[in-house]
Amino acid sequence: MKKSTLAAVAFLFCFLVASASGQQLDAAFGVSTLSAPTGTTSGGLFFPSQGGAAYPGFSADFLLRHRIGVEGEMFWRASQGLYGGYQPYRPIFYSFNAIWVPRITKNISAEVLGGIGGEDIRFYGILNCNNFLGCTTYASSNHFMGDFGGGIRAYFWHSAFIRPEARIYLINNNVEFSSGHAVRYGVSLGYSFGGH
Repeated sequence: MKKSTLAAVAFLFCFLVASASGQQLDAAFGVSTLSAPTGTTSGGLFFPSQGGAAYPGFSADFLLRHRIGVEGEMFWRASQGLYGGYQPYRPIFYSFNAIWVPRITKNISAEVLGGIGGEDIRFYGILNCNNFLGCTTYASSNHFMGDFGGGIRAYFWHSAFIRPEARIYLINNNVEFSSGHAVRYGVSLGYSFGGH
């Protein structure tokens, strides 16, 4: 209930803000995949690759002036993977970026962005309790990350667009996997409020 109320308030706020002249709000939903270096073995320990699987997610940006603004996104692994062959896990990537959206033609715009965020790796099957949050059935390993990337928006019907995109994640202290960097690439469908 709290999540749906928060989402409704956020959507209403974004819709009202986007109606102001000279500003634009874009929202999109997409599916990506993750590519990362192959697994490694060190000192008898195996560190798996973080790559593979489908990553659905959503993003939104708010362009303030001269097609420059702020952007936020969240993508998660659709199905749980097996860490070490037995431990179910799911990585979740989220970031907050500065974005520049230069127009190439009337119906095509580029996106260039960069910022910071985090990776939340959830390991399932572990009962985790505390007095403040109660109990969950997972334990989290959180890592700070930087990200940058881009995409091409192609408007195909009024303000609806399709966007092929790529992001490079530079993950700090990602000791659970073979590397501290990963590349996410995919496609999103979105809509621009306030023109394009």
